[in-house]
Amino acid sequence: MTWDEAVAFALSLRDTELSTSYGKPAVKVVSNGRAFLYPSHEAATSFAVGIDLDTVEMLKATEPATYWQTPHYQGWPAVLIRYAAEDEDRVREIIAKSRDWAAAMPKPRPRKRK
Repeated sequence: MTWDEAVAFALSLRDTELSTSYGKPAVKVVSNGRAFLYPSHEAATSFAVGIDLDTVEMLKATEPATYWQTPHYQGWPAVLIRYAAEDEDRVREIIAKSRDWAAAMPKPRPRKRK
């Protein structure tokens, strides 16, 4: 799955929009502004989704060839998904679950400007 295919699928989900996060493209939930799909900050081979820590650990343990983390992401509710993932249906399922997880969160607090 390419980045463009992941974005296209994420945008097919309800209440989503293409936006930015930390200056990079991201797909967010419209109703609360939470990003749930974004490019990896460190690995050109993967993109990231935000998802609960229990799911992160389960995915890394059961499908480490597809789902993984760099030190940047460890301890955070996000997992990297390799573009070369063999089971694209499973990847779509995880993207949809990520969207639902993000949609259930409150709006982020505004950042303080220096």
